[in-house]
Amino acid sequence: MKQIHFTVDPQKCVQCNACITDCPRHIISISDGLPWVSPILEANCLECQHCLAVCPTGAVSIFGLKAENSIELSAEKIPSASQMHTLLRGRRSVRQYSMENVPTGMIDDLLATLANTPTGCNDRTLSFAVVDDHNVMQKLRIRVIESIENKIECNELMPDFLSAAVAAYRQQGVDEIFRGAPHLLVVSAAETASTPLQDISLALAYFELLAQCSGLGTTWCGFLKFAVDAAPELRPILGLDPETPFYAMLFGYPAVRYHRTVQRDNAAKIRHVSL
Repeated sequence: MKQIHFTVDPQKCVQCNACITDCPRHIISISDGLPWVSPILEANCLECQHCLAVCPTGAVSIFGLKAENSIELSAEKIPSASQMHTLLRGRRSVRQYSMENVPTGMIDDLLATLANTPTGCNDRTLSFAVVDDHNVMQKLRIRVIESIENKIECNELMPDFLSAAVAAYRQQGVDEIFRGAPHLLVVSAAETASTPLQDISLALAYFELLAQCSGLGTTWCGFLKFAVDAAPELRPILGLDPETPFYAMLFGYPAVRYHRTVQRDNAAKIRHVSL
């Protein structure tokens, strides 16, 4: 039987009922003057931790997690709307990188934060595979190139742009697949997840913004997805089962600096729905 270890400190609880009101599964009620969860309802817990986050006095604990170990949310800790507008407008796909390794501590911090990415139905089946050393990245680069070459030599069907990318690397030293990046993040999700593709895309979008705020550049690595589809023997290298959905992102210290935003505010169609 599932146990969520929902507890309330009676010395801190102000009986505001915020945890009761905000519970998406409506499993919290009042017993003896304090919020509680009936054991027969614990299996319905979504494990969202909203009760822990919404309690104004930090009285709630769940899964053994204490409020004092969370980050207090205050206005000065949240980027302003203006800062977020600039961040999103200024984001660029970086295709020029320094070969300097990003410190593993920074990567670990980014991935720990990334684990907080929302997922459909709070399934939380995301997995992160990271290449955190540029020497390993070079070995992967060669392995992918050789796998594509082997497919071409065997006359197997191959997208023209992959064949062209291999030729560019061998003949000109131009890395169109990995853009010369020193690092790679592969995000995958369980096939059984409610929304695996959306979960993956959302995690990578979050990572992109986190990386930019950390002085890193990123670019989505669609070439790798096509390469793995064409050469499935690459999947085990990335820790992927045969049918596991995934996508990838390159990252590292940029060797280029962008000085201003582009001007795309009218690039999307906007429709105001009325009934």
